[in-house]
Amino acid sequence: MRVLVTGGMGYIGSHTCIQMIEAGMTPVILDNLDNSKQTVLERIEAVSGTRPLFYQGDVRDKSFLNHVFSEQQIDAVIHFAGLKAVGESVEKPLEYYDNNVNGTLVLVDAMREAGVTSLVFSSSATVYGDPASVPIKEDFPTSATNPYGRSKLMVEECLTDFQKANPDWSITLLRYFNPVGSHPSGQLGEDPQGIPNNLMPFVSQVAVGRREFLSVFGSDYPTKDGTGVRDYIHVLDLSDGHLAALNRVGNKAGLHVYNLGTGNGYSVLDMVKAFENASGKEVAYKLVDRRPGDIAECWAAPEKAASELGWKARRGLDEMTQDTWRWQEANPHGYPNS
Repeated sequence: MRVLVTGGMGYIGSHTCIQMIEAGMTPVILDNLDNSKQTVLERIEAVSGTRPLFYQGDVRDKSFLNHVFSEQQIDAVIHFAGLKAVGESVEKPLEYYDNNVNGTLVLVDAMREAGVTSLVFSSSATVYGDPASVPIKEDFPTSATNPYGRSKLMVEECLTDFQKANPDWSITLLRYFNPVGSHPSGQLGEDPQGIPNNLMPFVSQVAVGRREFLSVFGSDYPTKDGTGVRDYIHVLDLSDGHLAALNRVGNKAGLHVYNLGTGNGYSVLDMVKAFENASGKEVAYKLVDRRPGDIAECWAAPEKAASELGWKARRGLDEMTQDTWRWQEANPHGYPNS
């Protein structure tokens, strides 16, 4: 199976490409390198023994997409490309709607012209907004508390309408919870540009000495220790979920919606302690005010993915934190620039 992977040089995309290669699939990577680096291609090759085809360009560039589809016999598309920081989305909402919503519409239009009718979309648990209860099931009401989540929800609604109008298409919406961890080789990991927006890269950068302390946003939530609770999932488990979607429903017409999470919730301070245990390093932190758009707690009900995709998360908190530290210790400044 030859799969176009948009955003394939990014954190989740690169790990998914490795899992695809090991499973005998052929990823074709498309990435504009706005939030990733060319070095990732060499790292994928070093780990997997295969250098994927790579096209540098933007999913909003229709002529570029047409060129890629004309050169490659693509069977399906996994769509990771997009902006993903909640805080940044509050400051730059138009950029998020342009990249995430418009980019998807241009991609789907190019797929339609090329006759490619299987799409796996990288969605997010943020589409559940501030849930009334946990764990969160796929049939819960959707809403959004920030522009990032709203952009993902808009794309879901667009794809839902499109699939109804084109019932021969297979469209899968994978709602991620909180990806963490790295490849156990230490060769690939999360390498945010500038100040990290997600918890674990910030924790690991404090531990490795790049940052002085971690800001814990909110200590007065109605949780066991006052800090936010999330469902953290190892990036390789998340990657395996995409392969399961391609294999189980990629050729099955319809709209398919799945949570990808562990079903367990951990607080920010739980994660700090687990990382300290994994790294042997102290992680200094300060309690500060809540961030706009954040919610108290969020974790998945993962049973639907288990029953329909035959998938469940297998890697626990120790593995998540140990792999994160292995990456950060070996790459204290992230990927090289070239």
